[in-house]
Amino acid sequence: MEFNKILVPVTGRPVDDETMRLACQLAKKNKGKIWAVCVIAVKRSLPLDAEIKSETAKAENILDHISTVAEEADYEVETDLLQAREVGPTIVDEAVEREVNLIIMGISYKRRFGQFSLGNVLPYVLRNAPCQVILYHQYTS
Repeated sequence: MEFNKILVPVTGRPVDDETMRLACQLAKKNKGKIWAVCVIAVKRSLPLDAEIKSETAKAENILDHISTVAEEADYEVETDLLQAREVGPTIVDEAVEREVNLIIMGISYKRRFGQFSLGNVLPYVLRNAPCQVILYHQYTS
């Protein structure tokens, strides 16, 4: 399989590092392009273009860190900070707009009401992605 356009949504969790390393390995084979995006979910009570300084600073730090991870893997990544009402549709829209042929998403083990949970974003992306999706589950002992 050839993946020459890869989208990697990042959230600041430890799994992001391994997800980016995997994206770099896959992109190197075909000299592909990688986009890392961090989406800030804006509450409906605020305007969509509201400046949320604390969230913006946090997202910029996440993107700076993920750029460093890619550099350590000897690869260049383009980063983008996005603000939206919903994270899942924004990831899918970015994939469509950039015409990517792979989305790589990292997941960590979450429990909700005593059950393993994928949350809301991941199922949405899996249902609506215009391309292949790889889930990277970080194993924690």
